[in-house]
Amino acid sequence: MATVRSPTTEGRPYGVQLSTTMSLDPTVQSPQTLADVYGLLSERGGAVKIIAGGTDLMVLMNAHMLDAAEFLDIWRVDELRGITDEGDALRIGALTTYTQLIKSELIQQHAPSLVAASRTIGAIQIQNRGTIGGNIVNASPAGDSLPVLAAYDAEVEIGSARGTRTVAFNQFYTGYRRSVLEPDELVLAVRVPKLKESERDFFWKVGTRRAQAISKTVMAAKAQISDGRISSISIGVGSVAPTVVRAPKTEHLLTGAQLTATLMEEARQIIAQEITPITDLRSTEHYRRTVTGNVLLKFLRQLSS
Repeated sequence: MATVRSPTTEGRPYGVQLSTTMSLDPTVQSPQTLADVYGLLSERGGAVKIIAGGTDLMVLMNAHMLDAAEFLDIWRVDELRGITDEGDALRIGALTTYTQLIKSELIQQHAPSLVAASRTIGAIQIQNRGTIGGNIVNASPAGDSLPVLAAYDAEVEIGSARGTRTVAFNQFYTGYRRSVLEPDELVLAVRVPKLKESERDFFWKVGTRRAQAISKTVMAAKAQISDGRISSISIGVGSVAPTVVRAPKTEHLLTGAQLTATLMEEARQIIAQEITPITDLRSTEHYRRTVTGNVLLKFLRQLSS
């Protein structure tokens, strides 16, 4: 066994440092049906690590930063793939890749900011392999698709041999890299409400460069506006707290308000104080507060125009 003490690949977020052990000779099981996955999880539970596209886990494996010797490869479980129109919402299978999201006419029409977010995730090779379920379960506060799911009030479908359950995405995370998933469960899909005709959405990522970079701050938003007045708004922000978060104080300020220059400036200041960023290898607390406020201002100016 090899024991390694090292920070995560994203620097040292929120004072968390990993002390992990990884077997030099891991075992991998590759079931082809969901029933088989459930059976293996029922037997092995917390002893096995689920791997799908592997775009996050392979980095950790190469750095000997995983505390798992057994892996459950779900890549061949086709029941976890596909995008389905369910009327008011889209059901996106956990193994749906970013490339499939980008190319999907349903996503383009009903959740365009999810397309925009998917385009910012890594290079084409990563987009071909990385999955939305992996981004959710990875639980990084810098996950680029996650603010979109937060702003859209998405729901996460979770399954196990005991049955299925649905959890609001905004209640899925319990802390840094922690979620409500039990050891015998896995994410089956995410349900994303469709953007209404009267709504507009928004996505913006700020990183060291325009692509293939971990975000310093990332925001998604959705709003309904009529005659310059915001009837509803939701704002999801990443890389500014231990988890992806909503901005309820800012949303409350803006809901029902007439968009004026004074209001937009007040909203910029409030969201800058509402978030809880840190200084790490990628950016400073001050920078993240300032830029997050500026990104919100960008969206509000788009709405007002």
